[in-house]
Amino acid sequence: MEGARVVRAPRGTQRSAQTWGAEAALRMLQNNLDPEVAERPDDLVVYGGSGKAARDWRCFDAIVETLRTMGPEDTLLVQSGKPVGVMRTHDLAPRVLIANANVVPKWATPEYFRELEDLGLTMYGQMTAGSWIYIGTQGILQGTYATFAEVAAQHFGGTLAGRWVLTAGLGGMGGAQPLAITGNGGAALCIEVDPWRAQRRHEHGYLDEIADSLDDGLARVQAAARDNRALSVAVVANAADVLPELAARGVVPDVVTDQTSAHDALNGYVPHGMSLDEAVELRRTKPSEYVERAQQSMAVHCTAMLDLQRAGAVVFDYGNGLRGQARDAGVADAFGYPGFVVAYIRPLFARGAGPFRWACLSGDPADLAATDDAVLAAFPDDDLLQRWVRFAREKVKGQGLPSRICWLGYGERHVAGAAFDDLVARGVVTAPVVIGRDHLDAGSVASPERETEGMRDGSDAIADWPLLNAMLNTASGASWVSIHHGGGVGIGKSIHAGVVVVAEGTAESRRRLELVLTNDPGSGVIRHADAGYDIALETAHNVGVRMPLEPGTHGPAWQQ
Repeated sequence: MEGARVVRAPRGTQRSAQTWGAEAALRMLQNNLDPEVAERPDDLVVYGGSGKAARDWRCFDAIVETLRTMGPEDTLLVQSGKPVGVMRTHDLAPRVLIANANVVPKWATPEYFRELEDLGLTMYGQMTAGSWIYIGTQGILQGTYATFAEVAAQHFGGTLAGRWVLTAGLGGMGGAQPLAITGNGGAALCIEVDPWRAQRRHEHGYLDEIADSLDDGLARVQAAARDNRALSVAVVANAADVLPELAARGVVPDVVTDQTSAHDALNGYVPHGMSLDEAVELRRTKPSEYVERAQQSMAVHCTAMLDLQRAGAVVFDYGNGLRGQARDAGVADAFGYPGFVVAYIRPLFARGAGPFRWACLSGDPADLAATDDAVLAAFPDDDLLQRWVRFAREKVKGQGLPSRICWLGYGERHVAGAAFDDLVARGVVTAPVVIGRDHLDAGSVASPERETEGMRDGSDAIADWPLLNAMLNTASGASWVSIHHGGGVGIGKSIHAGVVVVAEGTAESRRRLELVLTNDPGSGVIRHADAGYDIALETAHNVGVRMPLEPGTHGPAWQQ
């Protein structure tokens, strides 16, 4: 049947579209649904509970056909996974403009969104699912690696060796955590309710072992920590059962976090007190009861994390919406532990640093090796980057098209883009390279419970910034641009924007790359400088980012 068909991105140097911009969008859309990449490709779901690449198979087919037939001066408009028009623009304009799940704020509730979704009027695009730049679990891995490196630096003398970390969720995002923890020398105990997901991460090399029981997994991880040995172990169980049990026993991990899909109470989180099969049936037959039970479980889960924090563990939220859901379910102090951005990542954002990812459209692993070499050569003094790329080469198993991610900042991304463009121009890389990023970035998101939590000037919920970012990238000549609602933390809680640009090895693509890969992170510097962060102010001054008004002129909050 149609829903069971296998989708894979074409490889090679011959394109079926009239431009490489359209061809790149076509291949990355298909790559998102590659069985190696997507969690539920039959349902068009890429990751994050219900994050989709297209609204339905009819829309998917229409997008593919349009990308193949549209002219070099055409722009395709995609409204929540449905292609709605092709407009004549110009050859430097984006080939695709995407808007996903955007609802007028008064009506932006999960319940009303589900009504609109059931009517076939919208689609949840998560972040990189509906913007066609997901590259599998690796996509979040480097940021997770950097986060745990900063955890180690702040709390454990620079390494997680001899420490063990408790986390939960081994989906498309959470699957990065075990490898990021072991990459920093630590031991990881990963709770996952779905045995298929645990097995998938094990087969893909992100997870070392699967234990037979909680006691077995705990013994393995604690032994590894005593021996200063890096090890990741999964236990198939529900986090809302395991964490309270450990707290009751007085078992205190060194670090506790969570990466379940708590942002989506219906499709992402499994209530405790029932089997997975029972949960799936309840979700289908009684969705309102399911949501209520999931939120009650999240309250138990979050409370146990607070208990472990009080017992001495380092606890932080990994931006999945658990604290907000638990607060809504009655946990008054749900935000008693910090989010990962506030605790560990904001200084990077203030410098315009963030996730820089790329995919080789040729499908040739040799092309990925050449781009890895180019990044290593371009930034020889960046020790963290050098360690990361070498670690990824050795440990990360690719999913779909050969891809890589690393974190680069303002003044660096366009250097890498130019290096890739030169490789394509000289034929060292045999086909164009797609360059994008996560929506979790310095200037592309407004998310008061994650990326913009606790902004210095109180601007956590100001959503102008991702909209400006998207418009700026459109004006700069990006290959495709997207604006989404709700990714990462759920409907009603975020607005964010994505961008992709293609290195084609031409003078035109060189200009696009220079503008997009300078202006995109530049908007992050401006956003944080405007909020009064000294690192961003210094960065803006040093690199000549022009700001017409002196920061601090917009009200008393900043001056405090």
